[in-house]
This record gives sequence, structure tokens and C-alpha cells, in this order.
Amino acid sequence: MTDGIRAPALFFSPFVSSLMRVEPQWIDYNGHLNMAYYHVLFDRAIDEVFSLVGLNQDYVDTRHASFFAAECHILYRRELTESDVVRVTAQLIAFDEKRLHYYLEMRHAHEGWLAATSENLSLHVDMASRKVTPFPPDILANLAIMKAAHGMMAPPATIGRIIGMPRKTAITVESMSGAREPETRH
Repeated sequence: MTDGIRAPALFFSPFVSSLMRVEPQWIDYNGHLNMAYYHVLFDRAIDEVFSLVGLNQDYVDTRHASFFAAECHILYRRELTESDVVRVTAQLIAFDEKRLHYYLEMRHAHEGWLAATSENLSLHVDMASRKVTPFPPDILANLAIMKAAHGMMAPPATIGRIIGMPRKTAITVESMSGAREPETRH
């Protein structure tokens, strides 16, 4: 084991977060968890998983670097309501010297159904310059161990999914106006 590497914990595949409860103030006028708080729950899980590789508050304080969200794609699968308890699993999909690509699933902790998924890209940032910078070698080594463990898992089906509607169901201006495409005569 190399200094700073907590190998046994990094080999958990996938990573599973601690239990998290939907808080009453997060419920919106539709009677379910407001979409913003799915992000909060996913973010709390991210703090847990990446602390395993050394990316935590101590890292920010001592190395003056952190990782910032660059892109996030959440799929809402099933409603969560007040007091539901969830767990989030994390899978490191890919990484390079400056970026992390990871996938998360939020499941009801007791019943196991899928509430939401989140695909993310984060950037490693120098906190003084606020610019993207390479990870240090020890963090890259830890990420490599995590990726090796998570690489044994099947890739999630929704990775790289594009937001859009099937053409056959999308309402167009033409369909709303009753206009027809011109007929061609042979």
C-alpha cells in the first residue's frame, strides 16, 4: 500500500454511500422531493466517495486544490417523498490528468427501487488561480485503483445519453397548424 492510498476501501465496487434521509423542507408543492435536492443528495455522496481517494476538505486546506462540477445529467426515475431514506452508489467511469467522469444511482434504501441517476464530469482546480490543473501523482494513483475496481462493473446503460424526444412523438409547428408537407407527383 502506497502512502495515502486506502486500497481496501477503494476496491468496493460500486461505492455505496451512507444512509441519507429526505428532509421535510425539501418537499415542494407537488408533494415530492424538489429536483434541486436530488443534487444535494448526490453531492453528499460525491463527498463521501472521492474522500476515499484523498479529495476532501483536508486536501483543499493543505494542497489548495479541489474538484468542481463541469457537467451533470440527472434522470429522475421515481418520486421520493418526505422521510424516504436513500443510498447512492458511485462508479468511476473514466479519469485523466484533470478530469473525472462518474455515474451515480440513487436508490430507496429499504425497498431498492431506483429514484434517480446522475452522470457527471468534474474538473481538478487550483484554488489560488481558479484554473484547471493536473491531479498530483498520489491522487492519480488512488483514482487508478478505484477505476480498476469499478472497471469490472458493466458500464451503465444511460452513459452519454442525449436529452431529446423521439421524432414520432414530438409536437412540431407544422403538426400544430395542421399544415401538410407538399405532395410530390410522379
